[in-house]
Amino acid sequence: MSADTANPVARLGWDVGGAHVKVAAFGADGRLKSVRMLPCPVWRGAEHLTAALKVLRGEFPAGAPSAVTMTAELADLWPDRPAGVIGTTMLLMQELGSSPLVLFAGPEGFVKPEEAGAHTDTIASANWYATSAVLAHLIPSGILVDIGSTTSDLIPFRDGRVGARGFSDAERLANNELIYTGAVRTAVMAVARAAPFNGRWVPLMAEFYAAMADVHRLTGELPEKADLHPTADNGPKTIEASARRLLRMVGQDLTREGEAKAIALARHFAEAQLHQLDRALDCVISGLDHGPELIVGAGVGRFIARKLAERRGVSFLDLADVLTDDPALSSDAADCAPAVAVGLLSAALSSR
Repeated sequence: MSADTANPVARLGWDVGGAHVKVAAFGADGRLKSVRMLPCPVWRGAEHLTAALKVLRGEFPAGAPSAVTMTAELADLWPDRPAGVIGTTMLLMQELGSSPLVLFAGPEGFVKPEEAGAHTDTIASANWYATSAVLAHLIPSGILVDIGSTTSDLIPFRDGRVGARGFSDAERLANNELIYTGAVRTAVMAVARAAPFNGRWVPLMAEFYAAMADVHRLTGELPEKADLHPTADNGPKTIEASARRLLRMVGQDLTREGEAKAIALARHFAEAQLHQLDRALDCVISGLDHGPELIVGAGVGRFIARKLAERRGVSFLDLADVLTDDPALSSDAADCAPAVAVGLLSAALSSR
């Protein structure tokens, strides 16, 4: 008997974002079987989301129920977040609705897609809450530092409760629990206004010449499979091409000796991003009654979370070591933590 026959796909957890769609498949025994991620530029049109959903859903047997958390409602395809939640839900019903489908609404739990209009505030961008809620029931206390391609979430949890001080994006931005910086898609000009070059502080060009994927590629830290979208110039994803793009930020061309200078620039920008996140973490910790005992890193940029923990002398736990005991899936599970988390939460609900 094959492993798939013995443990068929029984549930799918989805994180439907504005830049990527992620899905986690669970077997009948509750174990994680597969994790998949596709790029999905929702801002370019709803057809991109429809296509990504269709491709990923087609990889799994019909009939498996789906639980979905979303951030696609943030895309400027929609006029506002409520319209984005409803519009995204309609696409989900179109592509996933032939099987049981529920939407994650944060502290309200799961709701039927037909009820989305009454729960737009809690459905919108609740993926961070799913991951934090799972962690809160697995680990006594800590701070989740989920650094993705575009954003970072800094979420305390303790004694089975999510300790975030805000829930909406606006509240979390104000509380430094949501930081718009990520390991891949963030424009370099968003992490610094000037950089040291040839003995001077050079103002950066306010153009999207390079992204943080170029920075972390040059420092040698960019994880494999993290960079799924086209580069700023639609060029190759090589050291040489990243160096060329990064040097443009200070008005320079790539020369024979320029790669070493580009790497030095990359180290500066990586440090600037780390400092931005470290300051945000200071703010989050200042609102707690206790110091952090543990930082749990998630997302494709969790190598940065590890550095934050090391600088503070705080224990670090890679979420890859928590969500599954299958080494072949552990890294992908941590990269796509909300998809795995919402699948786990929906399984717990159905078992009641």
